[in-house]
Amino acid sequence: MDYEENKYAKAAEENFLKGYNCTQAVFLAFQELFEMDEKTAAKLSSSFGGGMGRLREVCGAVSGMFLVAGMLYGYDTPGAHQEKTDHYKRIQELAKAYELENGSIVCRELLGLNEKRQQPVPEKRTEEYYKKRPCPKLVGMAAAIMGQYIEEHPVSSQ
Repeated sequence: MDYEENKYAKAAEENFLKGYNCTQAVFLAFQELFEMDEKTAAKLSSSFGGGMGRLREVCGAVSGMFLVAGMLYGYDTPGAHQEKTDHYKRIQELAKAYELENGSIVCRELLGLNEKRQQPVPEKRTEEYYKKRPCPKLVGMAAAIMGQYIEEHPVSSQ
């Protein structure tokens, strides 16, 4: 996928480079599309960085896509069986698109880490950090995938 020219990809990468975690970077790139202020959006998505609080599980960029999908296409009725089915299908489609590009949706696999859980203290964002982390590229790719999905499935038609 050629994502470098995608406005959401650029915004997500810029957000990450500002210091937001992967989930925040993606979620905030789409913040203009839903009625939520930036501070609330940043707080809502803050727990999912580092593969969910540095547990190194689902990639934060993927979690960001899922949060955006929930805000734009999600259901809000407890007994909404068909809507839930449709939404889970959408989430699996987004995950598959990301996995096709990267080989996984799991943080530790994307980073080449062996240990499942890490200390809760995030690494300092230094020049060396950015050299060894694919995260700016991954958040850009996730945002581009989500942006393309929105283009192909306009929110107003939901």
